[in-house]
Amino acid sequence: MKKNLFLRQAASVFLIGILLIPCGAAAQKDESIGMVTGAKTGTYFRFGQEIANMAKKAGLDIIVKDSEGSIANIKRITSRENAAIAMVQSDVLGFLGRSENPETKRVAGKLRLIFSFYNEEVHLFARREIRSFQDLEGKRVVIGTEGSGNWLTSQNLQHLMGIKQIRFVDNLKPDEAVTGVLTGEADAMIYVAGKPVTLFSNLDKLKSDSKYASLLEGVHFVPMNDPKMLQEYIASEIRAGDYGWFSQTIPTIAVKAVLISYDFSGSSDPYRQMRCRQLGQLGRVIRENIAELRQSGHPKWNEVNLEENVGIWKTDVCSRTPSEAGKPANKKDLSNDLLRIIRGN
Repeated sequence: MKKNLFLRQAASVFLIGILLIPCGAAAQKDESIGMVTGAKTGTYFRFGQEIANMAKKAGLDIIVKDSEGSIANIKRITSRENAAIAMVQSDVLGFLGRSENPETKRVAGKLRLIFSFYNEEVHLFARREIRSFQDLEGKRVVIGTEGSGNWLTSQNLQHLMGIKQIRFVDNLKPDEAVTGVLTGEADAMIYVAGKPVTLFSNLDKLKSDSKYASLLEGVHFVPMNDPKMLQEYIASEIRAGDYGWFSQTIPTIAVKAVLISYDFSGSSDPYRQMRCRQLGQLGRVIRENIAELRQSGHPKWNEVNLEENVGIWKTDVCSRTPSEAGKPANKKDLSNDLLRIIRGN
């Protein structure tokens, strides 16, 4: 295991060119909004496109950009690039917050949750002798390529649970990792994706093959519901029936795909006020069109609860209060808003 790899990676996200100037404040010439997402073939990118199409009808120009993942997205929205909003895994905030670098922690404190979207379950696929996450101490665990979502979640969980000596393997592809666990060449793998995952569903084919069926007796999904995990992750389940070869229902955790921004609220700076107003407009567009997105958009829209909070994330003020977007917070206005809500006005 690379010594202090987690802390070095978290710090390095912001050490090059970081000025804590949000989203292209010095370079932005127009009022378009850059949204960094994920690979062009992935769900993040498609969600971005569908949001942009809705926003365009309301006169809001969103430029959807592909990316290499959550860590890259955080770096981009805190740079001079036109990248005011981003889709990331929800556990990236805890990852950054545990950095020893003060600038990284400072940036983490300026990130805000616009909306929570859908679950991506954490699959801990392992040999039968591994009964809990703590049993990974000293074991060979495949976590994907450095900087990937699987890698980030694995590193985050290791430090969250205080485990020191996991022997991380980061040079195997997912299908190679499954094969490695089946044959005992690896002890476990951590894989983050919305269930059911084809990678694990395909193991059903082994049940009818006398040559390989016995391999399934040596593997399982490990329960994950430690209270420490639930401080930053969503409780979920892998149910009997999600995968034909696995007949149990076990607790696990899930990462949320979330839409985030830099905190633009409460500022007198014209650029930040413009961005705050735009986020207010964006929030209104998504809320008003969520039914249409569920009907004609990606199937994952049906899992979206726009009012859901996620772990340690602070909610974005601009996108939640569109009528006051761009204005500094006012206690009297806040009280009046609360009274209207409570009275049902």
